[in-house]
Amino acid sequence: MTASRSEEVLGMTTVDSWLVEIFIREQDRETHAEARLTKGAGGLTGQGTARRNPEDREATQIGEEIAAARALSDLAHKLLHAAAGDIEAITHQEAHLHL
Repeated sequence: MTASRSEEVLGMTTVDSWLVEIFIREQDRETHAEARLTKGAGGLTGQGTARRNPEDREATQIGEEIAAARALSDLAHKLLHAAAGDIEAITHQEAHLHL
């Protein structure tokens, strides 16, 4: 996996860039997606799956879109959970963050 991260300081403003890659694989009537966020030395991964009804016609792109959306949603929840943990480590109080 190739990570690209750029950071530029403009006065008191910091501009940062994180890379999110989505990997998709299909097996039988299931499409699996993995969304990988690379930031600094670490990162997070989200998972998503789409299942085609046996009676539906094959439409690969739709399964990919659904699986990718679910992987990104999972990643978003994990990132929000990580941010809450960071807030709690600083404030020593429970953080309540929602999408």
